[in-house]
Amino acid sequence: MEWYKIASLIGVGALAGFINTLAGSGSLLTLPLLMFLGLPATVANGTNRISILLQSAVAVASFKKKQVFEFKETVWLVVPAIAGSIAGALIAADLNETVMRYTIAALLFIMFFLILYKPDRWVKGKAGQVNSKPTFVRVIIFFAIGVYGGFIQAGVGFFLLSGLVLGAGYDLVKANSIKNFIVMIYTIFALSIFIINGQVNFTYGLLMSVGSMGGAWLASILALDKGAQFVRYILLIMILVSAFELSGLREYLFGLISIGW
Repeated sequence: MEWYKIASLIGVGALAGFINTLAGSGSLLTLPLLMFLGLPATVANGTNRISILLQSAVAVASFKKKQVFEFKETVWLVVPAIAGSIAGALIAADLNETVMRYTIAALLFIMFFLILYKPDRWVKGKAGQVNSKPTFVRVIIFFAIGVYGGFIQAGVGFFLLSGLVLGAGYDLVKANSIKNFIVMIYTIFALSIFIINGQVNFTYGLLMSVGSMGGAWLASILALDKGAQFVRYILLIMILVSAFELSGLREYLFGLISIGW
């Protein structure tokens, strides 16, 4: 394999691992790279899951070492997410990708202003009001997030964080640790389906994982050292960037600039 392919896979993987651990949407970097290197979209989608799985494992190990969360408090979140991810990985191409992209972009813009409007909710959580008990609505929400994660993955971290912070009352650092655990577990099932369907390039996936695991480790250390306020700033930046990318506004703005708007 050419050296530039190896370098790009490791480098972009490192950046995506860092972004995914602190916020989400690192797949908006890795998926285009994998397709640029010649993988079909379906194979790029499956291959990307190797990196997601391994970077999540590194982040979880780092957070768990610092006793940020307990596994028992995540069970009711993980089970519906697993079920959803299996469904999301099985379904597919029949969905209208354009409509999905615009819907997700709209939700991200809304989330951006929610985080901006009530920063304390995201930084401090609901002091003394953390509710880790399952309800029917919460189970449905995390099942739906799992479906999306199993289907495409890109941006799922934002929705998980929203459910964990606004729904369960966790602060951003703890929500991030639990988010990574949920992603790690359901990715095992989603990746298995892609492997069965022959939609995984292990060479590219493992090379990208070398970088993503390093990025995830660094991000988890920074999250613990800098605290929830730092994570909030990263989250705001990545939500805005992702929303512009998914909505097509980036291309529109660049077009205006190029014609001398």
